[in-house]
Order: sequence, then C-alpha cells, then structure tokens
Amino acid sequence: MPEPLPAPRRPLGAPDVQGDPVAAARALVEGVERVVRGRRAAVELLVCAVLARGHVLVEDVPGSGKTTLAATLAACVGAGAARIQATADLLPADVTGSGIWHPASGELRFVAGPLFAPVVLVDELNRTSPRTQSAFLEAMEERAVTVDGVRHRLPEPFVVVATQNPLEQHGTYPLPEGQLDRFAVRLVLGPLEERVERQVVREQLAGNRPERLEPVLELAGLLALQRAAADVHVADAVLDLAVRLTRGTRTDPRVLVGAGTRAAIVLVRCAQARALLAGRAHVLPEDVQSLVVPVLAHRLQPAPQPGADLAGHGLRTLLQERLAAQLAADVPVALHR
Repeated sequence: MPEPLPAPRRPLGAPDVQGDPVAAARALVEGVERVVRGRRAAVELLVCAVLARGHVLVEDVPGSGKTTLAATLAACVGAGAARIQATADLLPADVTGSGIWHPASGELRFVAGPLFAPVVLVDELNRTSPRTQSAFLEAMEERAVTVDGVRHRLPEPFVVVATQNPLEQHGTYPLPEGQLDRFAVRLVLGPLEERVERQVVREQLAGNRPERLEPVLELAGLLALQRAAADVHVADAVLDLAVRLTRGTRTDPRVLVGAGTRAAIVLVRCAQARALLAGRAHVLPEDVQSLVVPVLAHRLQPAPQPGADLAGHGLRTLLQERLAAQLAADVPVALHR
C-alpha cells in the first residue's frame, strides 16, 4: 500500500471543485473519508484507479469495510451503484442481462442486468463459477457486453469494485490471470487503529452511512476528472521507467509469469492520477514506484521455490507483494523531474 500523498504543492484555488480538477480530486477523497475512516492511503489509491478509468480488487477479511468503501465511492459521485452477490449458482445472464420474449411483438427485447451501472460492486467475486466470471471480461476491458449476438455499450463512467476474502477459500474459484489483469489495482485495507475503530463504531451507531452522503461530484464531473488525469504530462524517462519495471517482471527468475503491456499502461495512467491528486501537472518517478505493488503484484505468478508452501491464498498474496517491491527496488531511477 503506497503512503498517503503529501499536501498539494500548489494552492487548491477556488472552492468550486468543478472548475479545479485538483480540488475536485481532493474533494472526492475527502468525501469518501467521511464514512471510510482511517484509510487515507487506501482511499487515495481507489480514487487514483477510478481517475485512471480502472477497476479495483479489494482483498481483506470479512467486516473490514470493503462493501462500504465501494458504496461510499458511488454515493460521492452521485452514481447509481449496483451490487452483485457472487454465488456458485450465479449465471452470466444474471450479470449482463438477457433477451426476454415479448409475445405481442414477437421479438426478443434486451433487459439490462446489474452490470449496466456506473459503479458495480461484486461481492466475493471468487465465489462464482469460471463461466460467470468470464461474463466480466469483455465488460471490464471493452466496456460493452455481447448478448444474443448484439453488442451493448456500458455507461460511462464504468467502475467495477470486486471483493474477495484472502483467508477462507472453501467453495471458491481462484480468479484466473486474465481476470486479475483486468483490475487496475489490488487494494488491501488492513487493520484500523483502536482510536479510529472506536470512531467508526460510534459513527455507525449514529447512522453515518453512505446513502446519507451528499454527492461531491456528478457523473459528468467524474468524467471531466478522468480527462484531466489523462492530460497530466508523462516525460519519456518516466514512461521508460514504467516499461522497465513491467518488463523486469518477465525476465526475473523469481517470476514464472510476469506482467504484460496492459500493466505498463495502467501503471502510467494511475501515476498520472496520483500526480493530479498531488497538485502537479507532470508525473514524477516516485509516482510510478509507489504504485508498483498495488498495480503489478496481483499480476505476478511467483516461480516455485523449494520448501515454499503457496497453497494458502494469503501467503501467495504476501509473496507477490514482496516480489513486486523487490523488483521495483532493483530498477535504478535517474530522473527526478
């Protein structure tokens, strides 16, 4: 998990967040924090992924606030959030929608499924079958679904926030590499400090819920923020750093399967969003390096090691994160501007 960002290096300007992308991005972070307390770095990472037009995989134990995080994000952007509870008997049509026969007209009419929402929360994605998991592949990459041979565009913006429990793996189907590669970042919330946890309990008892939040941005404002993040300047040397880090995962003997070109693209896009949050018009090398673990780790398949037990999902996750951090430390950085 990257460290929380320092204060922006330039004044935020007028309080009209719609007219200032830096202020708007910071307002979105602060809006989510009105419910999700004590997780500044995680919230900033979530916002970076959303501004980069990416999807987020949240891994943590039950009751850690995964669902609340996604619901709060949806509330802050004024989006209608859809929730999909992944189960073994969930079918692809339950996700994408299907054609319904209308006898009066004698034709099939498409009825959209819950995937047609700006923010989609998929709870415990790894509990649904590979057949249903595949229903998300086209949607997450191409922002469209094909049903009965007809292609249907998904709304813009479109964000999938999926969760999975890293500990209890009975009755689950491990997410394949192709599915994991669709997620821009893997986010681990981690434990709360006792003081913060006490505050969360008190606020929840008082009814501090996502549905009570006033939107910080409308959907049009979020789209404008995504465009602003894409306009952040990326110097050739910074781009080269991202490519070298990604390519290094494919040649290191500790890695069986490394990250592909899509990972390098996502790494740069998330670095642009991080620079925007920091109030900069350009990406720094530290933006790229700070995102290596959340962007690349879940894409790595560690090489078998003598005596290493990788049967546990949590142990594999830990090894992936350590490996990504080691690879990042091995790449020298000569550029600082």
